[in-house]
Amino acid sequence: MKPNLLSIAVTSALFSPGVVAQTSSDNTDLPSMLVSADFRPAAAQDIPVSLTTFDEDIIESRGAQHIEDVLNLAPNVNISSGASRGQYFQIRGIGERSQFAAPLNPSVGLIIDGIDFSRTGGAATLFDIEQVEVLRGPQGTRYGTNALAGVINMQSKQATNELDMDFESTVGNYNTRSVGVAVGGPLIKDTLLGRVAVHTYQSDGFMDNDFLGRDNTQNRDEITARSHLKWLVNNDLTIDLNLLHLNIDNGYDAFTLDNSRNSLADFPGEDKQHTNAFALKSDWQINRVMSMESALTYSKSDITYSYDADWNNAEANADFFNSLTPAQQANCTDNDFDNDAFCPYDASETFNRSRENYSFETRLLSDEAGRIFNGTTDWVIGAYFLSQDEDLDLISDFGNLQNNYQTYNTALFGQLDTALTDRLTLISGLRVERFEADYEDSNGLDLDPSETLFGGKLGLNYQLTDDHMLFTSLSRGYKSGGVNNNDNLPNSKREFDTEYMWNLEVGLKSLWLEGDLTTNITAFYALRRDAQVKSSIPVGVEFEDSLDNAARGKNIGIEADMDWLINDQFRVFAALGLLSATFDEYENPELEAEGFNVDGRRQAHAPAYQFTVGGEVYLNPNWTLRANIEGKDEFYFSNSHDAKSGSYTITNTSLQYQQQNWKFTLWARNLFDKDYYTRGFFFGNDPRDNYTKKTYKQYGDPRTFGMTVSYDY
Repeated sequence: MKPNLLSIAVTSALFSPGVVAQTSSDNTDLPSMLVSADFRPAAAQDIPVSLTTFDEDIIESRGAQHIEDVLNLAPNVNISSGASRGQYFQIRGIGERSQFAAPLNPSVGLIIDGIDFSRTGGAATLFDIEQVEVLRGPQGTRYGTNALAGVINMQSKQATNELDMDFESTVGNYNTRSVGVAVGGPLIKDTLLGRVAVHTYQSDGFMDNDFLGRDNTQNRDEITARSHLKWLVNNDLTIDLNLLHLNIDNGYDAFTLDNSRNSLADFPGEDKQHTNAFALKSDWQINRVMSMESALTYSKSDITYSYDADWNNAEANADFFNSLTPAQQANCTDNDFDNDAFCPYDASETFNRSRENYSFETRLLSDEAGRIFNGTTDWVIGAYFLSQDEDLDLISDFGNLQNNYQTYNTALFGQLDTALTDRLTLISGLRVERFEADYEDSNGLDLDPSETLFGGKLGLNYQLTDDHMLFTSLSRGYKSGGVNNNDNLPNSKREFDTEYMWNLEVGLKSLWLEGDLTTNITAFYALRRDAQVKSSIPVGVEFEDSLDNAARGKNIGIEADMDWLINDQFRVFAALGLLSATFDEYENPELEAEGFNVDGRRQAHAPAYQFTVGGEVYLNPNWTLRANIEGKDEFYFSNSHDAKSGSYTITNTSLQYQQQNWKFTLWARNLFDKDYYTRGFFFGNDPRDNYTKKTYKQYGDPRTFGMTVSYDY
């Protein structure tokens, strides 16, 4: 840490809300979070996985509206923007950073109420979300191809037998305002329960468009509606229905030629998403031996992503053209994208996507009477089917494109949890998955890749004492292959193959001081085989993007956290992630021809360290002061160039007053207005500079502050 940052940490951090342990109205105990992302719900301290959880108190104390507002609290988790929000996630240095014309197969799963949104990170709004679970490392047995690096699981509040009403309203700088209402309770006592939540959020965003004279071209305008019905059919059968509606109409105007927050674009872009989705789930206790859980999900999303490609306006381009000599003007043609020296260009791109997904999963789980092998082994067996259909209509001054990408995943899976002794448990899981795809586009490309994938886990959990669990596991994750639709690629590179990863973990989860102190530490060693690596080679002002199985990589690191309730007045928290993520072998003739070689270098979006330190001070029964410092090392923006983000440390704080059912929270994120960056490119885009290649960056959020008022009944 730099000296000035260290001084900020010392003088301003009365500590922050913990990540694993969260605030509650009763400050005498550390709360226990029940994690639902595994086959069987269990307390966070009993799950043998490197895990971070957030609850609604963490979300509220930060004024958080989207998952991007809290993910910095999770060690070895990064996020990429290039849109109105951070929508692409990396865990332990593995994950996608953007999507343009090509189909996307994600490395990090995003699950919301059981619905797979792994390709659609903008859906991760937070109102009425009860908890967020971040599982690091391959989750091949449970989630399959979308969980090579890990899973982010979000669970909304569920209907109960008690009347429950929540109201929340926020006002803040940058013309930020939001209102949310949720009501739940019994529709028919002990039989039919329901809950409805509606939330609207608006902000002008953090860019000024000087050409248009507007301060809202990067605005955020988001509506989220959730509902839940629970039918208690009888003592043995429960049926749940979750509905989700999203109407996101955000602007996108993030990049400038001078790397400032002052845009000159005459065609500011859009980042829109309209989604309707549902999940129908049943839990049936068949008999004393086993139960059956089933889930049918469906989602339909219409997504628009557009931007001004030259980040400038026609008036400025015309003025620059008129300043050229007649000889220079003679070399220029309209929209000369080869970028002869001095020639300005004017271009925009609009990506209109329609995504329709449905899935079905069913699994049988043993109960105590159904344990096998002499009563020592719990078991799970199941089947899964996922269909994803995506249509793209690209309207671009560089060339239009229409394509359709359909994928089908069919899987069988099972897991055994065997008690070898009273304290030692063996976990063995296997998943076999058939992946089939069909791709067609308006350039005449027609491909249908398919393959059979295998993943799983072998693990040992040893309960040293009632308060200390040691675990180790060897897991194999996988990520299905796919299609490159770049028309300039040879036929041999139009498809790429599956990536596999072997991951070895050792961890210790502990409770100390009669439960007032929790600690967790995990060390991991991952070997990536046939790693899917994206290359983006600038050709003039365009990019030739492609994915190839060009590398072997090692991702090695440590994740540690602690949460300590010192006494009735003080609580402290800290977390640390250390990561060494490098490519051992990387062969890319196109990049090598440009004089660039990433072999032995850190992987993109893989900072060497991340940390948070903070806590809470309970000033009296009504007042709570929170603050935290969170920091991140520099990281490379891409595997195709050496442009970096720069390291940073930011401070967040809140002061909350609670009186019976009312809460008044004054909060601030990035309190000292530190500049940091969430996306970057390296190419030439400025005719005034003769299209010299340089780094262009997208800023993270500046200092934001506001007041949130909430009422819970």
